[in-house]
Amino acid sequence: MATVTFVDESTAGARTPAWALRIFEERLTLRELIRRRIHQEVAEHNAATPAPRRLLVQPTSIERTLNGEPAERSHRRVDAQRQVALAEEAFTRNGFVVLVGDRQVEELDDEVDLRRDTEVTFLKLVPLVGG
Repeated sequence: MATVTFVDESTAGARTPAWALRIFEERLTLRELIRRRIHQEVAEHNAATPAPRRLLVQPTSIERTLNGEPAERSHRRVDAQRQVALAEEAFTRNGFVVLVGDRQVEELDDEVDLRRDTEVTFLKLVPLVGG
């Protein structure tokens, strides 16, 4: 069993607190790793009364509106499948890169080895202004 630690960073220098998830397999595709991360986050979010501290992908304004809640304040239910689809799309459009240990994973279907204390970094790419 592996304990995978997730860290979110951005090229602008922001870093969120790390959090861990136990995974029983020794190898998973990046797609499955992202799916499990999002399902865990969404489950915590939907069960929580205060706002959660993290989400790889945020609910859309349409989801917030359909839930009848203002975007800024209220707790809103999030659809995990929609969030997985958005994350996969963002990855394929280079919205973020994923590092497992010190290795960049380049394709969603690439398999990653999960060791006892694997760190997975989601690095959000921030576009440069002015080009």
